[in-house]
Amino acid sequence: MRTFLAIDLPDGLKDQLAARQDDLKIGRHVPPENLHLTLAFLDDQPVAALQELNDALETLRADPFALQIEGFATFGRAAPRVVFADLVDTGPLLDLHRRIRSRCHGAGIVLPRERFRPHVTIARFGTGAGPDETRRLARFLEGNAGFRPWPVPVEEVVLFQSILSGAAPVYEALSRYRLDGRPVYDPD
Repeated sequence: MRTFLAIDLPDGLKDQLAARQDDLKIGRHVPPENLHLTLAFLDDQPVAALQELNDALETLRADPFALQIEGFATFGRAAPRVVFADLVDTGPLLDLHRRIRSRCHGAGIVLPRERFRPHVTIARFGTGAGPDETRRLARFLEGNAGFRPWPVPVEEVVLFQSILSGAAPVYEALSRYRLDGRPVYDPD
């Protein structure tokens, strides 16, 4: 099962990011319902490993903190590949990421060693933005440098299944883990 752990964003922030996407007339936009902050991409995992991870994540605790987005940035210097909402003051988020990696490792899920740069992807360019797209992207970044929505409290981590489909993947929440340890109410 193809899965990842993430912070789901509230609908109000997704709406604000979608409005900014409307200003970005280039790239493949991430559908608003798919906007999230990935903490760990788990790739394909057997159900037994996910169950062991579930047990480990049920004990996950973290002090309250908030996500603060400020402006946008890109990955890929000469030919940008990704446009993302940038985050400030990510110390507590980095700590949460370390705790999650540790629990994944304890459950036998080996994650690639890579630098973690927390972000919310809003658009992608397959092999990279071309010269015209790069100029338009520079105008978008400059025009949205002051974008700073309200801080978002982080209360839980979500285990998502990623179901690949034609246009965009479908993300289905499998489990939610409250950082304060209270049970998650799930009406389903």
